[in-house]
Amino acid sequence: MSPDRHRIAVYPGTFDPITNGHVDLVNRAAKLFDRLVIGVAESPGKGPAMPLALRVDLARQAVAHHSHVEVRGFNSLLAHFVDEVGAGVLLRGLRAVSDFEYEFQLASMNRHLIPDVETLFLTPAEQYGFISSSLVREIARLGGDVAGFVPPPVTSALQAHFGR
Repeated sequence: MSPDRHRIAVYPGTFDPITNGHVDLVNRAAKLFDRLVIGVAESPGKGPAMPLALRVDLARQAVAHHSHVEVRGFNSLLAHFVDEVGAGVLLRGLRAVSDFEYEFQLASMNRHLIPDVETLFLTPAEQYGFISSSLVREIARLGGDVAGFVPPPVTSALQAHFGR
């Protein structure tokens, strides 16, 4: 693997929707890499509330202030997407100890599938540690205010999606 690959990272997820916690991780990771690719997974098995194109668009709006961060949708095996992008690092977020077991399992599987790629875990700032996309969706679905948890375009999109 080229040493330059370790200057490129992929931050994969469903981002249904992208939250302020995700943006916080992007802001910090953007300082570490020459290129950061947010890979928005189609994830039909998870039954996302919003279509892939909308999730990609909202993520692009949320990170538009970074010139070397790009957002791409994908519907393939993550290992194939990472190879396609030419990345050498997978970025993952850990909010709590409860995330660790699942993330450790994913990192181990990815190490078998793409052995030349390292997984880097970052934790969000304390004020974002409790935010999850699933909680935000539930609050929005029930008519609650999510403005403090997501970027403004996401608030508007959730209100439109859930008819509020």
